[in-house]
Amino acid sequence: MQSILFATTAVLLAIAPIAGVAAQPPGASLTEWNGGYGGVPPWDKVTPEGLSAALDAGIAAQAADYKAITAQTAKPTFANTIAPMQNAGETLDRATAIYSVMTSNMSNDAYRALQKAFSPKLAAAQDAINLDPVLFARVKAVHADMTGLDAQQQRLTTRIYDRFVRQGANLSPADKATLAGYNQQLASLFAEFNNKLLADETTWVVIDDEKQLAGLPASVVASLKGDAAERKLGGKWAVVNTRSAVDPVLTFASDRALREKVWRAFVNRGDNGDANDTNALIAQIVKLRADRAHLLGFKTHADWRMQDTMAKTPAAATDLMMRVWPAAVARVKEEVADAQAIADTEGAKITIEPWDYRYYQEKVRKARYDLDQAELKPYFELGHMIDAAFYAAERRYGIKFTEISGKVPVFHPDVRVWEVTDAKTGGHVGLFYGDYFARTGKRSGAWAMAYRGQQRMPPKSTVLSSNNNNFVKAPAGEPVLISLDDSRTLFHEFGHAIHALLQDVYYPGLAGTPRDFVEFPSQVNEHWVLTRDVLDKYARHYKTGAAMPQALVDKIQKSLTFNQGFATVEYLSSAIVDMKLHTVPDGVVDPDRFERETLTAIGMPRQIVMRHRLPQFGHLFSSDSYSAGYYSYLWSETMDADTWAAFNEAGGPWDQTVAERFKKTLLSTGNETDRAEAYRAFRGRDPDVKALLKQRGFPTE
Repeated sequence: MQSILFATTAVLLAIAPIAGVAAQPPGASLTEWNGGYGGVPPWDKVTPEGLSAALDAGIAAQAADYKAITAQTAKPTFANTIAPMQNAGETLDRATAIYSVMTSNMSNDAYRALQKAFSPKLAAAQDAINLDPVLFARVKAVHADMTGLDAQQQRLTTRIYDRFVRQGANLSPADKATLAGYNQQLASLFAEFNNKLLADETTWVVIDDEKQLAGLPASVVASLKGDAAERKLGGKWAVVNTRSAVDPVLTFASDRALREKVWRAFVNRGDNGDANDTNALIAQIVKLRADRAHLLGFKTHADWRMQDTMAKTPAAATDLMMRVWPAAVARVKEEVADAQAIADTEGAKITIEPWDYRYYQEKVRKARYDLDQAELKPYFELGHMIDAAFYAAERRYGIKFTEISGKVPVFHPDVRVWEVTDAKTGGHVGLFYGDYFARTGKRSGAWAMAYRGQQRMPPKSTVLSSNNNNFVKAPAGEPVLISLDDSRTLFHEFGHAIHALLQDVYYPGLAGTPRDFVEFPSQVNEHWVLTRDVLDKYARHYKTGAAMPQALVDKIQKSLTFNQGFATVEYLSSAIVDMKLHTVPDGVVDPDRFERETLTAIGMPRQIVMRHRLPQFGHLFSSDSYSAGYYSYLWSETMDADTWAAFNEAGGPWDQTVAERFKKTLLSTGNETDRAEAYRAFRGRDPDVKALLKQRGFPTE
């Protein structure tokens, strides 16, 4: 459920959107996006050297764009200040879009060196805008007198003014210099953290005894064999240290010693006391964030970060988390007891440990629901599920996906591309890029991003959206079979793409949404995986072509709240630790000790570890994006559960009235109105947390 780059890019576009004002700099071949469809990234021309030149040129061009605004002598107005700010920074926007993709999807030594060099440069370039006293004076003057501006212009002006204040525009020159130093130090530390984590995720556990493969589905064994061959480990199998490779082993491998070895390697990423240990970096990051918050007039980093969110305060986010936490912990106790009972019945003579949880939960699932996850995989072939995601979006929102792979450049041969059009008019909406497979140099997890955002303000632009997953490739000629959870992840990330593609805003500065709203559309989209129409059309057995039997669907439906204790505690513990870490006033922490003591204080079940332990918590330490913000998945799920209830109350998942209202009120409007007000306009009230508790199978009272 990871979507870091989608939100990060949305914010970037909101600050300095795509438009054209820059001269022809060195490296321009990477920032001149031609080739139809409103222009596309020239991925076939990207090199580290060329990207370095493009970034340098983009930084210079952005400075020139803003200099043209501040050099004016005319009285500041919306037309001569706020509007041109919307169209500033085209060259840098395009360069940073390519930079984000190459450092996340195609990383190598050259790109890691580039990231190390440019992270502080890019932070300094943004500070040069945020801390420019002349620019802020002009913004402040427009904000002080918004007479004659329409509602959107007033909202845009207010949001820009508030952002400048939050970023330090009111500080003294000396404090601005201190702030800029903090930001550049943090940018360097983020890059270093990311590179250390990526290095640990390129390690693997070797299996050299075929007996250790017992219990693993044939498709998993084949992928482990392929990963070993890629690493020149002939006759062996390799479990790469990423979630997509580790989880199947923890779920199906009968060899307990193997499960423990794989589990320990995975949960200790960044925490091995070696060159890739991240604890010292985390301590520096947390301290710098606290110091920066104090400089900006806030008690903690969390208080600063949550100014522009729906929750508004750390207390509000914590209240929601702690309302759910006790029920989740109680459910875990029940799940552990169920697992222990099966282990005892089988004569395993063990006490359930974290590396046993997934393995025995599958046994409980099979015993209770006669449902085996391995039984489901033959129905979830990757290509079919991609088509299923398109079908569900087309049916609800009136858009059409037509594959154009081979007609535009891509950064890797595995990447596929579709043109998105209006189903009624045939008008061009944008492009969707799908990068679905794991590879060396690609960070783990799944995420979405936009290479270019939509805007109606001239020069108009259409969306270039992407999804990035880490599914394991099958051997040549074999189908790629994914799990039900993987299918949900596919639909989740595609929900971000739908959100971007359906956006219809005039000012790009009103495009990005608050952190705790951004996951909402993607979480809603997950529900369509198990609709009967999608299953009948696309979840068909890869060998026989038969539709999934209703009896099997019924088993899935009955088991939907199964193991929600584990899923909720695994996620929510990470969110709680994040919030508590970033509400330490002085920011002085020992990460390992802080994690351990915080989990003890909240009653963390010993049979589970955080989904993201601090030493590998990329959401928090690869950028500021999700810091004091990991709670947002739960906040968004509250709206998601309530929205799904709205569809069902109206007659089902394909109700066109609800779909159109959802599209018009929430998906297309970006941040043109307050998102809480927009939700109330959609639902007629605030979201009901009882829908969330019911969705997870927890008591609602």
